[in-house]
Amino acid sequence: MTKGKKLSYLLNLLGVLLVFGIFVLLFETKAFGASTQYIKGICTTACYTIIMVASLNLVVGCMGEFSLGHAGFVSVGAYASAIVSNLLTGKGLPDIGLFLAALTAGGLAAGLAGLAVGIPALRLKGDYLAIVTVAFAEIIRVCFCNFEITGGGKTMSGILKLSDFYWCFWIMVICVTVMYMYIRSRFGRTVKAIREDYIAAAASGINVTYYKVLTFTVSAFFAGVGGGIYAHYMTAMIPTNFNFMYSAELLSEVIIGGIGSLTGSILGAAFLSSLPEMMRQFSQFRMLAYSVVLVLVMIFRPGGIFGEWEFSLTRLLARLRGRYHGKTGKGGE
Repeated sequence: MTKGKKLSYLLNLLGVLLVFGIFVLLFETKAFGASTQYIKGICTTACYTIIMVASLNLVVGCMGEFSLGHAGFVSVGAYASAIVSNLLTGKGLPDIGLFLAALTAGGLAAGLAGLAVGIPALRLKGDYLAIVTVAFAEIIRVCFCNFEITGGGKTMSGILKLSDFYWCFWIMVICVTVMYMYIRSRFGRTVKAIREDYIAAAASGINVTYYKVLTFTVSAFFAGVGGGIYAHYMTAMIPTNFNFMYSAELLSEVIIGGIGSLTGSILGAAFLSSLPEMMRQFSQFRMLAYSVVLVLVMIFRPGGIFGEWEFSLTRLLARLRGRYHGKTGKGGE
């Protein structure tokens, strides 16, 4: 690893620690008064939504495929993690150990579902793939409506409330970091090459199906982790929560933030996940607000607010340093 990369990782880690420190200061000093716990809950919601949206961006942005069944993978992760945490309760595990075990189980279950769907479905493209993913999500939802272990169509309640904001923040940071590293790895670059020219990639000897299925499985895994956090925050679930509209909401957040930009996914998910709370008095207009924002973005920023641009703290500091030297006449030193 080069010295520049080490410095970049260190600076980004310090930036994340600074953001975390600000949240801790605001919440522990009850800076928002009686609303502090409420705002903390909104931030927890933003954390698991960011994981879900960023994982969907792997498929839509990095792979260039259209998926409308992401809620299916979220639901698999949510129910699997809830079942595992209920089974492990009272086994002597600390809360954080129980939480991590449940999230791992949820991610693995969703990843296996992604593998099972991806192997046959990713030979299709465009509208055909979108239809298959919608069908998968509906099949999963109907199954959960009929399985006794998931409530049999009724509310599955009694799930432990383990999703504390501080834990969720660092889990979100780790998940987004791993996804970013995947995109920047040779696997991510290969998938982008397939996205740009499918025929040329296949002609050059790339196993197109393998890389697409791999990316789809990774995306499903992190969707399952996000679903596990969701389950242990809400503590009660019903299969209809994971319907087609939920997939559409996640996709709209990807598009608005920027297809191919994890920075856009983070900011888009954080904003749009808190929008229903900000519009609580006008909750019936929530989807109208989504639609208006989406139409405006498509008119003025067709590639999303951030496009494929990624925020870099190292690049920002370098630019500020360059401007400082330019103003002080030290640019040639």
